[in-house]
Amino acid sequence: MKVDVILGLQWGDEGKGKIVDYLAPNYDIVARFQGGPNAGHTLKFDGKKFVLHTVPSGIFRSDLLNLIGNGVVIDPVTLEREIKGLEANNIDYKDRLLVARKAHLILPTHRYLDAASEAAKGKEKIGSTLKGIGPTYMDKTGRNGLRVGDIDLPDFQEKYDALKEKHLGLLKQYPDVDFDLAGEEKKWFDSLKTLRALKAVDGEYWLNDQMKAGKRVLAEGAQGSMLDIDFGTYPFVTSSNTVTAGVCNGLGIAPSKIGEVIGITKAYCTRVGGGPFPTELFDADGEFLRKEGAEFGATTGRPRRCGWIDLPQLRYTIMLNGVTQLVLTKIDVLNKFAEIKAATAYNVNGEESRNLPYDLCMDGIEPVYRTYTAWQQDVPAEKGFDGMPQTAKDYIIELEKELETPITMISVGPEREALIKC
Repeated sequence: MKVDVILGLQWGDEGKGKIVDYLAPNYDIVARFQGGPNAGHTLKFDGKKFVLHTVPSGIFRSDLLNLIGNGVVIDPVTLEREIKGLEANNIDYKDRLLVARKAHLILPTHRYLDAASEAAKGKEKIGSTLKGIGPTYMDKTGRNGLRVGDIDLPDFQEKYDALKEKHLGLLKQYPDVDFDLAGEEKKWFDSLKTLRALKAVDGEYWLNDQMKAGKRVLAEGAQGSMLDIDFGTYPFVTSSNTVTAGVCNGLGIAPSKIGEVIGITKAYCTRVGGGPFPTELFDADGEFLRKEGAEFGATTGRPRRCGWIDLPQLRYTIMLNGVTQLVLTKIDVLNKFAEIKAATAYNVNGEESRNLPYDLCMDGIEPVYRTYTAWQQDVPAEKGFDGMPQTAKDYIIELEKELETPITMISVGPEREALIKC
């Protein structure tokens, strides 16, 4: 069996959680392959709103197994909070939520370092969520990290203390920040009880064995492709590979095992935190997108920067990920516009290009826009694609031509059922 992949094609917040939840009944296993509590996947159904940061979005489907893969970094405190939320809503997770032993742990001092490092940058801040993600991945690549499997080793406390002392040494180079280390450590060690109660597995063996047994697997990405450590808007990126290639490292599967790649994009663009954003709007249209789309971070609560859809950027991430089908979300946010725009190319120092420039932070980069007539009415899901306003259908068809990839689903609202299959 092949592993299908679902991931974001912009700067995150594309609506992946809802689409994973919708597609989950077609699979036996949903597996997270990278990121950590800096991600926030929002799902709405039965009149309730759920936000997941570490737990895969398939957890709400009672017959699915869910794996937190080795590429994920885990804060036990955040994980415990999520699990308590599941328990409060009577979601049975105990036999369905597994965690890879090789997944790395976020320590309290990782968050301490994150806060101190970001504060020291001043105006050069990269927009960290301050969840300790970057320092944890640095320890991972620096071969100092602690992993889930370590918590059951007899020398775990020694390993923890050694890493903590290293971090405290590093913190001496930064200005002081307000951080209750003793209090955070107590919560962290208390939360290990919840982590130990989960079923820990050798994720790479377990997942490949499941595939050999004919189980269908959906790999769930976090954040967005433009935040990829290698191919994103560096240095304003995350610390992991958010593209399809990250599935292989983050779950322990071979490249030949990748099947469908489902890319998620909003009908416009958003970004949280610092970094380049060529189509960002600073006018009434940008503010309207923010309010109409409820564009506030699920993890941080920060208002998202908003702008028109960027087609050169999407062509770039479709190429990188090998996207086989697209899902267009939040098209309903555009319902009230008289006209909408899409960047179809870039003007780079006087020359027009359909490619993404090497560094979007450079001067002399301007998006080239095309204007489309909008539909100025609601798009009800129950009428399907054929029942959409003609101008909306024309827009979808034009996007498919520009991106050379079929759009197979269109989300017209936050609810589970507000989805049109094309």
